[in-house]
Amino acid sequence: MIIYPAIDLKNGQCVRLVQGDMARDTVYNEDPAAQALEWVRCGFSWLHIVDLDGAIEGVPKNHSAVRSILKTVDIPVQLGGGIRNRAQITAWIEAGVSRVILGTAAVRDPDLVKWACQKFPGQIAVGIDALDGEVMVDGWIDGSNIQASALAAHFEDAGVAAIIYTDIDRDGTGQGVNIEATCALAETTSIPVIASGGAGSLADIKAVRDAAQNHGLNGVIVGKAFYDKRIDPEEALALLC
Repeated sequence: MIIYPAIDLKNGQCVRLVQGDMARDTVYNEDPAAQALEWVRCGFSWLHIVDLDGAIEGVPKNHSAVRSILKTVDIPVQLGGGIRNRAQITAWIEAGVSRVILGTAAVRDPDLVKWACQKFPGQIAVGIDALDGEVMVDGWIDGSNIQASALAAHFEDAGVAAIIYTDIDRDGTGQGVNIEATCALAETTSIPVIASGGAGSLADIKAVRDAAQNHGLNGVIVGKAFYDKRIDPEEALALLC
């Protein structure tokens, strides 16, 4: 299992939101590259980056911050937020992103996901951000009338490297990962699932670790709980040993 520390970008800064609300942001570091380097020094093997402005506006916005991170760290980076066409996918892969996350595009242009998986094997993930089971799009603003399990099933044989499943109600709250919903989704697909949203304690990390053994979970994304120091990175990584 992999623990993915999150770096959410807004206006070039490292922030965290609550339940995806752009008005409820807290700036944790004005230098995202420095923050990325700190996560590397802690011993993490992957970084999870989201361009929040890009997700809302439908086109990548925090180019400079992302490129600075890519130049600073030497561990794999997965990136999502506003990536919705072939040129953008190609540009980020060529820039050094190890895994591109397609969320809104997966709903509105599933053929794009399939093309990307063929063009860049092992480097494409699908982001499924759900509110009461319904997939949300455009930075979690709009509903899609599609259930999370239905969207996952659509890409079963496409070559998707991972599904990142975020429970929007839990995101940024520290109330615990929605293990039940995440495992239920994982049981419907052979694609590895990464849990996201709500991790607030070592117990939450341990719960995902234990579930990973039986339900095909690949890992967990942790953001606010690291920044607020409710979870110590070294103690979290020690749970994987």
